[in-house]
Amino acid sequence: MTTPNPELDLTISRVIKAPRSLVWGAWADPEKLAQWWIPAPTRCKIVAMDLRPGGAFLTQMSDADGPFVPHLDACFLDIVEGERIVFTNALTGGWRPAEHGFMTALITLQNHPEGTEYVSRAMHKNRADREKHEELGFHDGWGTVVRQLAELVEHTAKEGGDR
Repeated sequence: MTTPNPELDLTISRVIKAPRSLVWGAWADPEKLAQWWIPAPTRCKIVAMDLRPGGAFLTQMSDADGPFVPHLDACFLDIVEGERIVFTNALTGGWRPAEHGFMTALITLQNHPEGTEYVSRAMHKNRADREKHEELGFHDGWGTVVRQLAELVEHTAKEGGDR
């Protein structure tokens, strides 16, 4: 994997107090992903999620029970089950070039003594895109969804869910 570049990358990390299998499951199951992928109270609809290299990753969002509107149109680049998900909005499903893509996301999961170390890194082609993403609320938004993910899987772990 690439070395983080603070000039171009934005990163969120958190130890999630749940087994890696539960964290992976919350990513790999579209029904579960829709529960945490967008900061509440905004609702998320997973339109397409073909979890394989070249597969489409298409989501929509709805505020205040309004109509669903586009959120993310991306392409998965790399999948290592239980360990890594890489997607980009520079491409859409089937490796098609996107109109306005500006980042590639690298999600990694590693075992941690307290559960799972979860790291999300958004990589950008230039500093202007990185700064734009930060100004759009990267830390608040991505931080919120990681918290929502943690709450979902930590609750499942406490209830004796999959280990």
